[in-house]
Amino acid sequence: MEASSGSGGGSATQTDEDIAALAKGGRTNVFGFLLRLAARLPFLFVAGRMYGAETLGRFAYAILVVEFAAQLATMGLKRGLAGALTTTEKPHTHVIADAMLVTLAASLVAAGILIAFPQAMFPNSGINGLDRLLPLIAIAVALSDVALAACAYRFDIKATVRARSIIEPWTISIAALGFYFYSARDGLILAYVLSMVAALVASLIPLYRHFGLPRDWRPHPGRMAKLARRNLPLAAADAVEWGSRRIDLAILGLFATPYVVGIYYVAQQVASLPQKLKTSFDPILGPVITRNIAEKNYAGIARQVSQVGFWIIAAQLGIALALGIPGEAVMGLVGAHFVGGTGALAFLLAAEVVAATAVVSESALVYIARHRNLMISLGMIALQAALSFALIIAAKRMDLSPLAMAAAPALALCLALASSSLVKARLLARLLGAPVNAWRWALLVAASAGGLMGAAFVALPRSLEWVELVFGVPAILAVYAYVIWRRGFGPEDRALFRREKV
Repeated sequence: MEASSGSGGGSATQTDEDIAALAKGGRTNVFGFLLRLAARLPFLFVAGRMYGAETLGRFAYAILVVEFAAQLATMGLKRGLAGALTTTEKPHTHVIADAMLVTLAASLVAAGILIAFPQAMFPNSGINGLDRLLPLIAIAVALSDVALAACAYRFDIKATVRARSIIEPWTISIAALGFYFYSARDGLILAYVLSMVAALVASLIPLYRHFGLPRDWRPHPGRMAKLARRNLPLAAADAVEWGSRRIDLAILGLFATPYVVGIYYVAQQVASLPQKLKTSFDPILGPVITRNIAEKNYAGIARQVSQVGFWIIAAQLGIALALGIPGEAVMGLVGAHFVGGTGALAFLLAAEVVAATAVVSESALVYIARHRNLMISLGMIALQAALSFALIIAAKRMDLSPLAMAAAPALALCLALASSSLVKARLLARLLGAPVNAWRWALLVAASAGGLMGAAFVALPRSLEWVELVFGVPAILAVYAYVIWRRGFGPEDRALFRREKV
């Protein structure tokens, strides 16, 4: 559906209630981020120090391919399910059952293709043991995503936090440690499989609690085909968005050894932690936006997108400063040989900040201009791929080290996402007939203050790197948070921190 521009109905009171609901979800997301950070760092520590960069690189490439298959198998229903539930007159349990069955069928097809062609997962190494069966876990990944999207329709973001920020990362961290003593070759993959199964169980339990069983439901091929067909533009947009965060690793793998890929993967994992702050807003933004579209409250949508965009940028900028300024110390936690990925880490953290506007704008564009949004996304990923190849080739011709070359795809990602943010925000503003702007100059003031604090800690002798982590990271965050609170946050923004009933 393509929407025309203009403003419509929708009361200011309703918009305020929506902002409050988004703020409640935001508080949960920030808590979830901290939990995920606490769980993901032990995994990287175990994987880097016990398994090593080469084994980690092989694992990273295999999981990259499997999760891409799972992303395609969701058929756009992670975001499309909210629209389907909003507009249907059928029992919600029936719509969810259709969505889960469509996802299951697509997952089986995707897994079957990868089982037939396992070299897609392991292009630079042999096929060992049960490697060929790894794609079956894509079924659990995809079904979990759709189940959590259904929970989010009921504004249950805690289900996502529980499954994705507690159970999944802690399971893989603990299992990676245990499986190392069983098989140093396959332990990471076995730990991943166990974590995805645990996350699926943690997703299905709240789904059942919210909706129950689909009584009197019967599968119908025509109905499910219509659901899949309607969500194809969303599926393509999701695949492009997901791919934009993975194509850098895929392209690097064509030029670099698994050792370099493993180091880049660690940088990517550290940088992707703040990404969860914005992607976890998608489920709660979806129901709010679809209702406002139905009410033609376009000004309200613009306000909500701008508000959430600012919250996300403010949080991610602080995290980027705290992890990026002492980047060598952060990467050194995983292992001394991972310090060479600090340059890539800096560009990846910057990419997460500049991408926020594109992501929140897309939360509305997928409903009101899905085809134009898809075209912009395809253009962005093409630009990213072209820049990645160009920068890597330039680095090789300049005879830079492999680890310096690894920063090239990260820089390409940053530039491509910045372009996408500008284009998508302008398109959404034109369609809504209202300004969409998540940037505020107070962010620059707060970043400067945090940067000065970080510079003081980085200037310490290398033997005191532990001081950068133990005291420097909290100090950077504290100074940044104080300035952004005093200079950037108004009454609406502070709703994010008010624990009121909505």
